[in-house]
Amino acid sequence: MSQSKLKQVFSYQSWVHAVSGSAGSVIAMSAFYPLDTVRSRLQCEYGTDTYSRAMEEPDRRKALSTWRILMHLIEEEGFATLYRGLVPVLQSLCISNFVYFYTFHSLKALRAASVAGGPGAGQSALGDLLLGSLAGVVNVLTTTPFWVVNTRLKMKGIDQQHRLLGGAGSSSSARNGGHSSHSSNSVKYDGLLDGLQYIARTEGVRGLWAGAVPSLLLVINPAIQFMVYEALKRRLTEGRPSSSSPSAITFFSIGAIAKMIATVLTYPLQLVQTKLRHGNADKSLNLPSDIDTVQLLLIILKRQGVAGLYRGLEAKLLQTVLTAALMFMAYEKIARFVTSLLISPKSVKGLH
Repeated sequence: MSQSKLKQVFSYQSWVHAVSGSAGSVIAMSAFYPLDTVRSRLQCEYGTDTYSRAMEEPDRRKALSTWRILMHLIEEEGFATLYRGLVPVLQSLCISNFVYFYTFHSLKALRAASVAGGPGAGQSALGDLLLGSLAGVVNVLTTTPFWVVNTRLKMKGIDQQHRLLGGAGSSSSARNGGHSSHSSNSVKYDGLLDGLQYIARTEGVRGLWAGAVPSLLLVINPAIQFMVYEALKRRLTEGRPSSSSPSAITFFSIGAIAKMIATVLTYPLQLVQTKLRHGNADKSLNLPSDIDTVQLLLIILKRQGVAGLYRGLEAKLLQTVLTAALMFMAYEKIARFVTSLLISPKSVKGLH
């Protein structure tokens, strides 16, 4: 790689994007974390019987609404349960988004450097989709162990709730021959580093990278998100002077639209990813411990139908759309602010 291309990879612009993306994601997740807790509980905790009855009876369907589950968790486990695992999630999110934003914008800079016509040359929706996918692969391969620990920490309250409901968790385990896989009662750690060490010691590399296959498939999610976001931003900033920037609400809106499209298209894979990371905690499915992504997708489809593949979508959309919208808004504003401190005004245009 030539020296000029290396400068594009290790440029101030890439660092600014990475730091801004990390900071924006931490701000957004902190604001909407309880919604992510509800989404995880819907995907992992509520079994086939509960969900099937909810689909058949309006009253039960209403009981599985995001607001009802929030209230239920507060009543059964206390307000603190909504923020269980927040610190390791923020740590992992900061690392993950730094890797993703740095890789994505470094690849964009390399693309621009190889095409004559300036920083904006060669940009296209298909190109952004490809670069987003490559950045996603790098991100998954480097950060999956952190998210495995996070998912299990977040589910630690399930057994407590089962005990309060009269031992439902114990009876469920008994119905499955005592098999508990890696359920929350085996979570013997409280932090990110402790969790990484414990899983590496007890489950090995396979345990640390549980759910990596659907995660690799899911790189299409942020890739679609960034493709739509970048396309909308290019359309809105076309013809504007470099000193002029769209409003915060504009960035919030296009971030929300981009994430909504990406989430709806890829949600079934996200559902499977969560179940695999948590160790197949949905005992009502009676799954083998070595099940793979395709098998789990087919089992859910067979036993719960198409609706089962979209279980928790309401909470997921509410959480991810709001989080992504706030993240992009904060990211854009932080990026421009940091740029004004570190880079000359002439370089601001290169950020877009």
